[in-house]
Amino acid sequence: MHEMSLAEGIIQVIETESKRQHFHKVKTVWLEIGALAGVEVYALEFAFEAVKRHTLAETAQLQIIQIPAQAWCLPCGKMVEIKQRYEPCPECGSYQLQVSQGDEMRIKELEVD
Repeated sequence: MHEMSLAEGIIQVIETESKRQHFHKVKTVWLEIGALAGVEVYALEFAFEAVKRHTLAETAQLQIIQIPAQAWCLPCGKMVEIKQRYEPCPECGSYQLQVSQGDEMRIKELEVD
């Protein structure tokens, strides 16, 4: 369950930013997670609830923004949506796809006091 370490990483980023930007409480964390990121959203939400105790994010809400996966199909010359890596192009069936979006996970925004 690597979601626990991901949640701990989120708290570390929040603590680092609180020192840099001088805030003392986090109300909301907006997190973008790509479809290919390999993150179980429910497990991450559970882990975040566990690791935020006794931190400046203790009362924070976690808002997940799921990013669809897209790839550039070389034969089609089109951007196509994919559900997982190594699947064929939904337009032409080619496997010559270059993933351009959907493997990221990042904190998009923090609402703080």
